[in-house]
Amino acid sequence: MTLGFYLARRFLVTVGVVAAVFAGILMLIDMVEQIRRHAGNPDAGLAMAAQIAALNLAGGIYRILPLVVMLGSVALFLALARSSELVVIRAAGRSAIRALVAPALAAFLMGAVAVAVLNPLVAATARVAEDVSSRLSRDGVQSVLSVSREGLWLRQGSPAGQIVIRAARANQDGTHLFAVTFIDFDAQGQPISRIEAEEARLSPGFWTLTGVKEWRLTDANPERTATRVDTARLPTDLTAARIRESFSAPDAIAIWDLPAFIEGLERAGFSAQKHRVWLQRELALPLTLAAMVLLAAGFTMRHVRFGRSGTMVLLAVLAGFAMFFLRNFAQVLGENGQIPVALAAWAPPAVALMASMGLLLHLEDG
Repeated sequence: MTLGFYLARRFLVTVGVVAAVFAGILMLIDMVEQIRRHAGNPDAGLAMAAQIAALNLAGGIYRILPLVVMLGSVALFLALARSSELVVIRAAGRSAIRALVAPALAAFLMGAVAVAVLNPLVAATARVAEDVSSRLSRDGVQSVLSVSREGLWLRQGSPAGQIVIRAARANQDGTHLFAVTFIDFDAQGQPISRIEAEEARLSPGFWTLTGVKEWRLTDANPERTATRVDTARLPTDLTAARIRESFSAPDAIAIWDLPAFIEGLERAGFSAQKHRVWLQRELALPLTLAAMVLLAAGFTMRHVRFGRSGTMVLLAVLAGFAMFFLRNFAQVLGENGQIPVALAAWAPPAVALMASMGLLLHLEDG
């Protein structure tokens, strides 16, 4: 038990040091990028760039967490080998695989905490960073689409101010809406008209409405002056590409809110394949981190007197990058529907786990 706590503590400290190094590098790179991006804005100084970079820092570390754990594990096992602690552990009758239980379990718990706590934090800070960056951006383009339990929501400009659009459901790309409502607001945010339509189809420059009823909300009795027509056209500055680009990326949604978002997305008529893959991929993160520890141990958990330490470290790092690439490649295949969601999320860590265990059993038992 004492040895397990010792190895787990050493592992967490080493991973923390590696994470701090990467955090400093990512912070500097992001600050340079923010300064370049907002170079023409007098309000975008060094302090503002540092603020945005700090908000993006949690997301940057979270995305490369498997690689951080891999490098931290390599550094840990090299340090144990150089200090001959691995020799002492084996001499005490503890096999290498039993000694790996504590670091692997610590990595698994680290992944669980990252998914439960760091994931929502990353989603929140990313939204704040995007808001700050949008205010500084010269174009000021922001998302125009949102999906909730009440249906699909869009926003577009109008001559008076802006129009808020709500639809009960839509087709895959948001260009064909059903049971749709358009509410026109003036520059002061006061509603001036409301249009309800059975269907709305997006064409270049306008919506084609079917089964239309319009209320002028500025009249004393809007219902009395309401008008009905079979078809109508409503000018719009939206395009199909802009609607697609406005979907919230899966990593911008906290994992606790993701199941409800997926449900609302599918109710609105959109595909939630990408979000389902992301959800399962996040749930598999603890297993991925544990597999990274075992993968690093398979190459570097050996005494330095055997030599070729540099080669083994290189192989361990290459194996970690291969695992990282396989994980991302499987995600793309899952998002495109070429492989099942569960296979896309759980197969890469399972493969890494089995490969590392096979390597360790071969090295330990010959």
